[in-house]
Amino acid sequence: MSADWYFMKRGFFGGSKTVGPIAESVFVKKIQKGEIAPETMVSSTTKTHGHWLHLKDIRGADQLFKKSQSGPK
Repeated sequence: MSADWYFMKRGFFGGSKTVGPIAESVFVKKIQKGEIAPETMVSSTTKTHGHWLHLKDIRGADQLFKKSQSGPK
């Protein structure tokens, strides 16, 4: 079963908004593209039990981001 994810996106004037739910496959692609950074606050009802965490604090997610930054551009 795939998790649905939410993330916080900063607006132009310093505010932020919640984006989601998005499928886990889309979430992973956004991490790999650098659209969701390690400092981004993320949440999932199944993976984080509804708690908001920095992406960098989720086991495995940091590896996805590192791979995206070290791969060919």
